[in-house]
Amino acid sequence: MKQYDAAIVGGGPAGLTAAIYLARFKRGVILFDRDGSRAKLIPRSNNHAGFPDGIAGPELLARMTEQARKFGAEIRTGDVTGIAAEGEDWRLTGEGIDIAARAVILATGVDNLCFDMPTPAEHQAALDAGKLRYCPVCDGFEASGKRIAVIGAETHGVAEALFLRTYSDSVALFTMIENELHEKDRSDLVKAGIPWDPRPVARYDFTGDAVTLHFAGGDRVEVDTVYPALGSTPNSALFEQLALLTDAEGCTPVDAHQRLGLAGLYAAGDIVAGLDQISVAMGQAAVAATALHNDLRERDGKVVSS
Repeated sequence: MKQYDAAIVGGGPAGLTAAIYLARFKRGVILFDRDGSRAKLIPRSNNHAGFPDGIAGPELLARMTEQARKFGAEIRTGDVTGIAAEGEDWRLTGEGIDIAARAVILATGVDNLCFDMPTPAEHQAALDAGKLRYCPVCDGFEASGKRIAVIGAETHGVAEALFLRTYSDSVALFTMIENELHEKDRSDLVKAGIPWDPRPVARYDFTGDAVTLHFAGGDRVEVDTVYPALGSTPNSALFEQLALLTDAEGCTPVDAHQRLGLAGLYAAGDIVAGLDQISVAMGQAAVAATALHNDLRERDGKVVSS
């Protein structure tokens, strides 16, 4: 069983940033990528600094992977399903995986929740066409002036609809299930000029020039783009194995250096409570990798005491 200075679980922007930093710190680092990063779904990111013409998510990940490997990081495809302490170190296991690491950065991310789509290919086609969007902070600008449907008539959906009102005069809120909005939510929508349709949407059609929302009674509404405000599912299985604390949304709190409270464990990216943005994930990863490197230096007696 090979031992590394650091292991990273997650091949998104957070994990790859950490791999680049640790490799440049001349640490023996391995990264496991289950090929599930949400960044891979991004047709083009226009708010990622340094790319005035935007950059596609897969291209960004490919560039970061090349950079990490250039400096010596080992990157493997694989799903880490087990983590356990072994003395001062950590053991990671999974199908074809059995390694030891002195420290671990968990950058496992979250998965978007969406209404049912016929196939993954149709889901990606809707994303590529700008008819389906998940992140108002990322691409609300690109939806400027369009007919926007927000799906998710609960407080989270109301908040997202109000946020998008900045970009368009035509924002409407819809629901997947029958429910009643809180009185304050209804009042906020009225003040913002956002209509709310309490009828559940029965079917979504992305095949035409517009997106068609179909209702059980035969009525339909056409919009230009749809935002599912349904939240996300955190990939927190490894955190649960370690009995680490998570918040109401399943994300985990960390300290100012991205430490998780158990020696040698750190977290970065969307799995950490906070704003889910590529730039935030990369910043957290830089902090985590630097803290990990310095913590190992201290463990090895290479830090001068003040």
